Amino acid sequence: MERGYRRSMLGRCPVCGEGLEVTRLHCPQCDTGVDGRFQVCKFCLLGREQKDFIETFIKARGNIKEVERELGISYPTVRGRLDAVIEALGYRVERSAEAEDTGKDRRRKEILDALNRGEINSEQAIKLLRQA
Repeated sequence: MERGYRRSMLGRCPVCGEGLEVTRLHCPQCDTGVDGRFQVCKFCLLGREQKDFIETFIKARGNIKEVERELGISYPTVRGRLDAVIEALGYRVERSAEAEDTGKDRRRKEILDALNRGEINSEQAIKLLRQA
């Protein structure tokens, strides 16, 4: 591997989707290695698209209008992606009873859940979310 080139840390197994465990750390400067069992950070468990969304969200300082503009998506889509990331990080998303009862919101959640489970890819999810 070319020096200076780094791959992104995988957080989930590419075969079964379960969380991975880090068992070795290495310092490229002094060649020190540390073996053990280390937790993967919560953000490593997010998919590439979720990480890209969070990067855009942070760059926009949480301004949803700016995220809409930069990604070319609607307000509900931004909220849906943000809710999906919040849930993927292990937090509960508070929704109003009115929003929970609508079929449209339920359908969007099903699509995002399917994406999160790897049953559909991002292009399919985007298409389905636009139709929802």
